[in-house]
Amino acid sequence: MNDTDSTAEDGDVTASYTETETERLLTFERGGRTAAAVAQNVDGYAMLKVRPTPDGDELERYYGFDMALDHVAELLGVSPHDLPIPEAAEDMGM
Repeated sequence: MNDTDSTAEDGDVTASYTETETERLLTFERGGRTAAAVAQNVDGYAMLKVRPTPDGDELERYYGFDMALDHVAELLGVSPHDLPIPEAAEDMGM
């Protein structure tokens, strides 16, 4: 995975994809601050967790990536269609 696979921008929203030993993380920033994160286990089959930050407390869990992105868009104050998704994260929730 290279940087072009793991980051994406649209307007003032930036998305970054990373992996830890236990999770796949898709973090969204707007206005220079982290606004939301979507986490899934590294095996890719568990529910998606929406958090205010990568290590923050879980706000909600979703089965579908689209539903998680709807929540993220609401937190960011943008349309779900305006969320950039890095190529490496496109298969989350599937």
